Amino acid sequence: MPKLDNGQVFDVLIIGSGAAGLTLALQLAPHARVAVLSKKDLTEGSTFYAQGGIAAVLDDADTVESHIEDTLVAGAGLCDRNAVRFVVENAKEAIQRLIGYGVPFTRAESPDGSGLEYHLTREGGHSHRRIIHAADATGMAVETTLADRVRESGAILLENHVAVDLIREKLPGKRLGRCVGAYALDVADGHVKLFRARVVVLATGGASKVYLYTSNPDGSTGDGIAMAWRAGCRVANMEFSQFHPTCLYHPQAKTFLVTEALRGEGARLLLPDGERFMQRFDPRGELAPRDIVARAIDHEMKRLGLDCVHLDISHRDPDFVRGHFPTVYQTCLQYGIDITRQPIPVVPAAHYTCGGVMTDRHGRTDVAGLYAIGEVAFTGLHGANRMASNSLLECLVYGAAAAQDIRERLETIPVPPPLPAWDESWVTDSDEEVVVSHNWDELRRFMWDYVGIVRSTKRLERAKHRIKLLQDEIHEYYSSFRVTSDLLELRNLTVVAKLIIRSALDRKESRGLHYTLDFPEPDPIAPPQNTILVPPNFSARRVELMQQEPVE
Repeated sequence: MPKLDNGQVFDVLIIGSGAAGLTLALQLAPHARVAVLSKKDLTEGSTFYAQGGIAAVLDDADTVESHIEDTLVAGAGLCDRNAVRFVVENAKEAIQRLIGYGVPFTRAESPDGSGLEYHLTREGGHSHRRIIHAADATGMAVETTLADRVRESGAILLENHVAVDLIREKLPGKRLGRCVGAYALDVADGHVKLFRARVVVLATGGASKVYLYTSNPDGSTGDGIAMAWRAGCRVANMEFSQFHPTCLYHPQAKTFLVTEALRGEGARLLLPDGERFMQRFDPRGELAPRDIVARAIDHEMKRLGLDCVHLDISHRDPDFVRGHFPTVYQTCLQYGIDITRQPIPVVPAAHYTCGGVMTDRHGRTDVAGLYAIGEVAFTGLHGANRMASNSLLECLVYGAAAAQDIRERLETIPVPPPLPAWDESWVTDSDEEVVVSHNWDELRRFMWDYVGIVRSTKRLERAKHRIKLLQDEIHEYYSSFRVTSDLLELRNLTVVAKLIIRSALDRKESRGLHYTLDFPEPDPIAPPQNTILVPPNFSARRVELMQQEPVE
């Protein structure tokens, strides 16, 4: 019999500490015993590094219907219109909540000179100025403000804890029941600990670290998607990985993203000879959706053998540039680039995971007791391509929706029983860490080469073969040695990579972010459909019960 462990017990265990997880924690902490697991420091995640802003209809000249239609167009036929409407209609309330928390959004003089108002910018795919922002460091402002509020809320904060796997209740007949907790590695002491909870929420972000070049921080390793898949959740649309068109190209700049708001304020994409090229690809030019801009840059780089292209905003007033883009200005200056006088060398890089764990309007997954919110989730909002600045908005809206649902249900959910302790008595410390390092590098390189911006069936089949070999090797390693954060992240990335490859092979067309040389156009006959992958331990009965519940 396995040794049972009471572990630490919470009403709600939130795995992840970005905008989605912290929004949820703030709304639940007054009503429940809440714990937040953060892989590193509380603020070290993708939210912190988001620059552009948050899309919301805040101007009288703008409309909810316009925001909805812009999102549907960007999503290339795969957005769920109901999900889009739900998010857009709740956007203003989400922004007002952030203002109430104290997020310092940028203000500017109103056009009629009557005083200061919130400054709205425009980004690719948007037909109006609707991006509210805090200069060019919106994510930093949102994340630090939410983190400060959560620290005051009474929630238990557990930093430097890396989730290993979710735990499902064992029912008679070897059936698996609801999610009742998780195992997590305490990085400080190197041991895996048990956390029991009545409700578990995945707010772990995306998986862009699966690619060699990415704008994301190191923690974006698809942990929540992989854990949910192993626990029995379906995932959808994993082939749609968004590549941000403009990341700084410099040998010392690891992941610095150059915000799309520069293009919203008139920045031009140029070839080395100064020629603009975006009009050849789309009449919207630099303001075309990200997939079009990224593919255009990729095309020009390959056509001309370039290492990068250039983004130029030096024609704007220097004071305007420094005032609106202080982070970009100061960061580029550190690398010897004065953006008020010279163009910025840029390349596309993996930026956002549009697919993820399938959820309903409340963030509920296929497994009872398990929710997923933010980039880890597939809600139907983004379709085949996420429109700029809808990502933080999704985190805020679904964080609030999940919080309301959990509050209404919590009293009916029993405290989980004692669970098996993590057993590491049969493993040893590794003396082959170099294996993990080499596998990390191999995975990210072949994903970039074979499953990147432009794909083909032959490239995808090569990637499929390599991921099988890599997973076999990692499974053997995982079974023999004590876990480390690097090993856990690599294990999860290989799961996500396999899901991306499978999804890409299943889609016999080009649509949105998925472009394949073998099927260069959208399917002219079949209606657009999501790519849904079903794990071996999936419970169709659970989904039937979810679908029978009324939707508000």
